Amino acid sequence: MPLARERENHQISSLKLARYFLFVCMKMDAILGSLMILVMTSAVQAQLKTGFYSTSCPNAEAIVRSTVVSHFSKDLSIAPGLLRLHFHDCFVQGCDGSILIADSSAEKNALPNIGLRGFEVIDDAKSQIEAICPGIVSCADILALAARDAVDLSDGPSWPVPTGRRDGRISLSSQASNMPSPLDSVSVQRQKFAAKGLDDHDLVTLVGAHTIGQTECRFFSYRLYNFTTSGSADPTINVAFLAQLQALCPKNGDGLRRVALDKDSPAKFDVSFFKNVRDGNGVLESDQRLWEDSATQSVVQNYAGNVRGFLGLRFDFEFPKAMIKLSSVEVKIGTDGEIRKVCSKFN
Repeated sequence: MPLARERENHQISSLKLARYFLFVCMKMDAILGSLMILVMTSAVQAQLKTGFYSTSCPNAEAIVRSTVVSHFSKDLSIAPGLLRLHFHDCFVQGCDGSILIADSSAEKNALPNIGLRGFEVIDDAKSQIEAICPGIVSCADILALAARDAVDLSDGPSWPVPTGRRDGRISLSSQASNMPSPLDSVSVQRQKFAAKGLDDHDLVTLVGAHTIGQTECRFFSYRLYNFTTSGSADPTINVAFLAQLQALCPKNGDGLRRVALDKDSPAKFDVSFFKNVRDGNGVLESDQRLWEDSATQSVVQNYAGNVRGFLGLRFDFEFPKAMIKLSSVEVKIGTDGEIRKVCSKFN
């Protein structure tokens, strides 16, 4: 009996050792996987550098900030305009200022970019910077910095923006066809974001920028009257909110009338937008659809939650990370591209 018990104990010990070894291996795989992701992410962001102009043009960021403040003090809606301008720039040719080119065949004139605002703010900052640091600071960097400052001025977070981008030499409206659209399903949104190296978490976080700003009735009124081609509205719209939207955008009314994307705090960068999506109060179809997909819904729910302050801080923490990731997409550095003298035209 003692010998049998000894063999049994030995087998149990061997089994425990094998399980422990397997556990350690799984942990090591997870750690190595995380390290690989970290290295890859760092390699991308190492192309840019926080404080890139600290020696060559030390007042550049301060000039951008003061310029945005000046325009914001006259028109609060310039903040979402600048944020959207940077977003649209990064989705075509990468974050290279190509959206700023003024030409009949340029990105600026593509259908998805009609209505973009804030060009004059970038031109204003650029002219001031060129006066003291000619040929040093790119328009792409000015746009990235202005977008950050716009969020900060709207009671949102601030963050150190890695700079060192150069301006692109190509801007074609035909290349803007894959921009995210208000009509996109979650699967299509996912595909478009993934093409830029952005995952579901980034998708929902960046769409959260709709916490500030407005859209036009023509981009969502089809949801209010003839969504199913039988005269009924989109059933995912909260009934009370539907009545509000129909009052703002009457059938056959002015399609250019502007409506807040966040009905509760349209000028404040907070988590109200996510609460609206959760409650069926999303204005754009693409926004509301985020609640119907299990992966994106979980992110929306995490931000919406119940405790406004705590979850607001979480969004404030995640949004800068997503913006830094977005603003690193396909950047041009070194000898690629150029440093434009005027943001609206190539050198």
